[in-house]
Amino acid sequence: MNTSPLVTKIGQIIALSASEQVLVDELFRPQTLRPGDQWLQEGQVCRYVAFIEEGLLRYTVNHDGEEVTYSFGKENDFASSYESFLDQSPATCAIQAIEPTVLRCMSYDDLQRFYRDVREGERFGRLVIEQVFLQTIKQLTGLYTNTPEHRYLSFMTHFRDIQQRIPQYYLASYVGVKPQSLSRIRRRLAQEGG
Repeated sequence: MNTSPLVTKIGQIIALSASEQVLVDELFRPQTLRPGDQWLQEGQVCRYVAFIEEGLLRYTVNHDGEEVTYSFGKENDFASSYESFLDQSPATCAIQAIEPTVLRCMSYDDLQRFYRDVREGERFGRLVIEQVFLQTIKQLTGLYTNTPEHRYLSFMTHFRDIQQRIPQYYLASYVGVKPQSLSRIRRRLAQEGG
């Protein structure tokens, strides 16, 4: 049986029977985005959790009127504003496509069906949310304690494989500097062998 990248990803976390694999493919519906399309706008209730089959997303927040990039989503990642999705409250972030992107989206009601009808569905949900929680805490702590150089090195650790696909101004926003400062950081780190 030829499995989708989504089924393969879930199958790396929990065991799926053949019928559960079919159900997963039914519950996650395809959606395509063009570069610049907003998948979620700040203040909108997030109605879906998505799996990124192809493409890139960026997560932004509005900080004192300036759009700040705080994370990226790439192929084989799950994407959502989880706090908005789980309690159906207005999102405090926006999610935008950086390049042509293909998502597989699941609604809140379909997630409840996934939990009910997939033998290890609730375990999968717990494990994914634990990962999201740890990632969020690390990002938040790093925002307040790390220098721009350290945030750049963190980016290179987590997103090295997509660095050439991300515009410099989005990367600079993620690091917390202007594009000119990002160039200086890169040169300095290259000279130091970092």
